[in-house]
Amino acid sequence: MRGNRMLAIRNLTQTRRALGALAAGAAALALTLAIAAPALAQAAHPYPERAPLDQYRLPSQADEVALARSAAPPAISDKAEVLVLGAQGYETAANGTNGFVCIVERSWASGFDDAAFWNPKIRGPICFNPASVRSVLPTYLQRTRWVLAGDSKAGLVDKTKAAIAAGQIRPPEAGAMCYMMSKGGYLGDDAGGGGHWHPHLMFFVPHDAAGATAWGANQHGSPVMGGDNTDIDPAVVYFVVVSTWSDGTPGPMMGM
Repeated sequence: MRGNRMLAIRNLTQTRRALGALAAGAAALALTLAIAAPALAQAAHPYPERAPLDQYRLPSQADEVALARSAAPPAISDKAEVLVLGAQGYETAANGTNGFVCIVERSWASGFDDAAFWNPKIRGPICFNPASVRSVLPTYLQRTRWVLAGDSKAGLVDKTKAAIAAGQIRPPEAGAMCYMMSKGGYLGDDAGGGGHWHPHLMFFVPHDAAGATAWGANQHGSPVMGGDNTDIDPAVVYFVVVSTWSDGTPGPMMGM
């Protein structure tokens, strides 16, 4: 799904470190969202199978709503619809008026090859704009329903491939993007900053669109990162780190 953004966040972190800087890219999360070192990817996966479902839940619906809204500035998230994880999938906890939808993604938003695919600690607060609500979010919501129904990762891969072939999973619409500006999330065991990495925006583009070079991504001094996608998802995710968290407090400095 678009969820390779979380793996992308982790891979980009290691890329920027190799360049003398910090970076990200996920899963699609991906990606969102979670940053795993190459050493972690090369080692045995620390989360080889799904944990008991209770480990993926927050203490209360109110906690999940608050965390979901923290993904974007209040001017956006206060008017957004909020979905929370239920017994069979995501459920509406608050109606919205601006077309945005805020949720807390779990680890299965990651790419299928992500070592943290079943990491029960991951919490990725994210607010989707209307274009991504229509063309990106539905894929994650469907994957969640499959997960809660008990599908294995292999089963998820098969169902995803079938959905793409049937045209049920399509490339993102023009203008699809989201906010990930929460300092309360946990994007991975190697994310840094207590697991919440950096406040950032993500932009979703079709997989066959112009590559990273056309975006000026991953260049020294460029704020644009990402563009790689080895997952089966027909989307590419680009990241732009911003300077403040959604509450207006400064985010950590991004090494260039």
